Amino acid sequence: MTEATASAGALKRLSDEGVSIWLDDLSRRRIESGSLAGLVATGGVVGVTTNPSIFQAAIGSGEGYEEQLADLAVRGVTVDEAVRMMTTADVRAAADVLRPVYDATGGRDGRVSIEVDPRLAHDTAATVAEARQLAWLVDRPNVMIKIPATKAGLPAITEVIGAGISVNVTLIFSLERYREVMDAYLAGLEKARAAGLDLSAVHSVASFFVSRVDSEIDKRLTLLGTDEALALKGRAALANARLAYEAYEQVFAGPRWQALGDARANRQRPLWASTGVKDPAYKDTLYVDELVAPGTVNTMPEATLNAVADHGDVQGDTVTGGYAQARADLAAVERLGISYDEVVRQLEDEGVAKFEVAWQDLLDAVTKSLNSKGVDAE
Repeated sequence: MTEATASAGALKRLSDEGVSIWLDDLSRRRIESGSLAGLVATGGVVGVTTNPSIFQAAIGSGEGYEEQLADLAVRGVTVDEAVRMMTTADVRAAADVLRPVYDATGGRDGRVSIEVDPRLAHDTAATVAEARQLAWLVDRPNVMIKIPATKAGLPAITEVIGAGISVNVTLIFSLERYREVMDAYLAGLEKARAAGLDLSAVHSVASFFVSRVDSEIDKRLTLLGTDEALALKGRAALANARLAYEAYEQVFAGPRWQALGDARANRQRPLWASTGVKDPAYKDTLYVDELVAPGTVNTMPEATLNAVADHGDVQGDTVTGGYAQARADLAAVERLGISYDEVVRQLEDEGVAKFEVAWQDLLDAVTKSLNSKGVDAE
């Protein structure tokens, strides 16, 4: 993607439509090479998201981390401490790159997200403690702490928001859970208001996952194999996301929100996550072109960002007019015997499990690196 291409065309139209473009990737090399700064300066990128899989790929390679690993080895730190020191260092550096965007947008964008240890996904108290620790370690106003939208994560969201820490809620697949996430956010704002905190300084996004919904439902539609089933492929994820936006509009127009809005609180913006297309039969910009709506965030892997810059087709709002069709599409899937509730529950369980595996792989790779330098990492 050339700088000239990135600065115009579809990415600019996306921004003009009120969609914030965040990059779903981070590594030491991307920071130190100036790649991230370049994407911010000329590529329309106004935020960064990370997750355990991203850090596993970055740190697991070892590239750019050799000096810090050697220092950590000499100090004899545990592997958990080593991983946290490396990941928070990257997020802190990225936050510094994004700081001008944060200042220019009043904290709306210029954000860098870092996730709590995925092994804590079902432990509310540990998630809250980890979130506080991460915010302290990164020590930048533009950090967002990622908390998974598990049942245990919901009260943690309320507690962390109530403490004035900005949160990126992740691994949202279902409409019911999304409404619970918005409720947890509002409860957190109410808690922060009661504590006398400045609500205008607290921001949040709700990461609603897209492509994984199609991957699972399409697999089941393919097994059915009927014309009716095959005609529904590639429609469930967009339908789900569009109905999530409808729920967002409803909640943030209600009286509970109005009282908080009057106290200068910020809406919790929907963030489209998992926007890289998994099925090569679909256009690689599908989950960007078809999810354009004001006040949203789309976090993209670099391949998707490049694809949008090259041949994205951004034609205005592609969400708010599609609620009736979205309901019809999900109802049609249900009529074929594919349970929406079962699918989204499975996807949440798999999402947590995948991040746990990626985190363990990262711990194993760092343990190997520390041991190779003569330290017994425990």
